Amino acid sequence: MRFALLACVCVLVWGAAGATGADQVSRTQLGVLGEPTRFASLTGQRSAIRHSFIGWHQPNTLPKLLDRLKPLPMVAIKTGGIVSPLDIARGKGDGFLLELNRVLAGFGQVVYVRPMPEMNGHWNEYCAFNRDGSSRGPRYSTAAFRGAFARIALLSRGGPAGKLNAKLRKLGQPGVAGDLPVTRARLVWNPQGFGNPNTQANSAQAYYPGDAYVDVVANDLYDQGFKAAWDANEALYAAHPSKPFGIAEWGLWAIDDPAFVERMAAFVKSHRRIEFLVYFSGRPGSIWDLASKPRSRAAYRRVITPLG
Repeated sequence: MRFALLACVCVLVWGAAGATGADQVSRTQLGVLGEPTRFASLTGQRSAIRHSFIGWHQPNTLPKLLDRLKPLPMVAIKTGGIVSPLDIARGKGDGFLLELNRVLAGFGQVVYVRPMPEMNGHWNEYCAFNRDGSSRGPRYSTAAFRGAFARIALLSRGGPAGKLNAKLRKLGQPGVAGDLPVTRARLVWNPQGFGNPNTQANSAQAYYPGDAYVDVVANDLYDQGFKAAWDANEALYAAHPSKPFGIAEWGLWAIDDPAFVERMAAFVKSHRRIEFLVYFSGRPGSIWDLASKPRSRAAYRRVITPLG
């Protein structure tokens, strides 16, 4: 999609934070994690969304990062073990969040904020459970995660202190000292369809903070040479019928499988609430790089690129 059309869509659709499923873009936004110019040469895709990760210890890099990710940044936030979910819920991570709010306001355009993605995967430091299913304790509980996500959403979006503090009090959380500028942050809640460990306590829904704090529900879906978790993807889509849906990460894990690419295109076409589809390309030569997957690359150009 041409950038001028993207800007028009953003004005019409994303004028207010907290959009529901009725407030959607007219076409799926395509994106990439990786070098967009190189990805365009491989696929013909003009990536509206540019995706990257940032650590909790890097607030000073936010302005340069958003500038690099224009026109439509997606910022995934990792804690790096610096703060736990309970720390964030108790206001101990507010230095980062206040800087995030300030930078988002200065940017002045829509930014996808993707806090603590794949939270139900044991490899992430903010998951509530270890690989064997044992709990990591109250600082990392699913309740603590829900509170942390809610605080991130409220402070990212900004607003008058009175309104913010009333909402924070309902959560049992400390307030903010003053008004925060209103931003166009769009909050992405992004578990994996199946938890790992795959238990009820570590299910995606156990981490859901509530509709008020989520603008887009998203999933990550990779082809690793065995059956991809399409059933879990469908279940996650169905669980939140009022929310737009996205695939924030998808890719081929050291495999050339055009059928997976074709199925992803079919999923987007058959599900009306798909807001974005972001390929995880990585660095040149990485296991996800389409340059080494000629059949999948051809399929991508044929069935994915036209979606945007």
